[in-house]
Amino acid sequence: MLLAMDIGNTNVKIGVFDGDNIVASWRMSTKAKRTADEYGMVLYDLLKQQGVSFKDIKHAVMSSVAPALNYTLEHMCGYYIGIKPLCISHTLDTGISIDYDHPSELGADRIVGAAAAYHFYGGPVIEVDFGSATTFNLVAADGRFMGGAIAPGIMTATESLAAATAKLPRIELSAPENVVGRNTRACMQSGIIFGYTGLVKYMLEKYRALPEMRCAKVVATGGLSEIVANTEPNLFDVVDRAIALKGLKYIYDRNR
Repeated sequence: MLLAMDIGNTNVKIGVFDGDNIVASWRMSTKAKRTADEYGMVLYDLLKQQGVSFKDIKHAVMSSVAPALNYTLEHMCGYYIGIKPLCISHTLDTGISIDYDHPSELGADRIVGAAAAYHFYGGPVIEVDFGSATTFNLVAADGRFMGGAIAPGIMTATESLAAATAKLPRIELSAPENVVGRNTRACMQSGIIFGYTGLVKYMLEKYRALPEMRCAKVVATGGLSEIVANTEPNLFDVVDRAIALKGLKYIYDRNR
């Protein structure tokens, strides 16, 4: 079995593969102060619920945008499972070529998302990942990663708005009934949900005007992707929230 770990700024996504099938997947909060033992015990309990033990795990792969956790989770894998995970970077064979000014600066999450979107859905493709940041990743038909854009994530912007103002509350992330809010919460929901949907729609229009991106598929992923998809149903061709884990498995297989 293969253990796949996607370490984000907000959550650590974990999946276990038996061959090409995902046996189970989980999310746990990203906490830099957690020790390798704490992550190991949580993982032990999660695996046990699915009838899987550490000895069943023979391989591991991880991508990370939280450097403070890299050693912790690598040490967990070594101590509890007895294996060293393959860590995603621009130097691996990902199935795409990276046409980026400084490839070493490209986040592992963007590499995995772009490679997975191209492999599973073909190119040209635009992958939009709704996480702590909202990222746009473009891959041309020939498998060339062209770059994209990074914007604050929906939740990040919402939390920042509440934290930076004295009277604005934290709100539920759901679309209001009307774009014109009649109370503070509805106004905030309108600005965040409809505003971010407009941001995504505008960016996609600009990208699809590029010669390399004509007829590009748009693949959305991330925990908040469905909010935007429900607000603007025809914006995405595919919503695939498991693309990160599937991408880790795909890249691992190419580099095994």
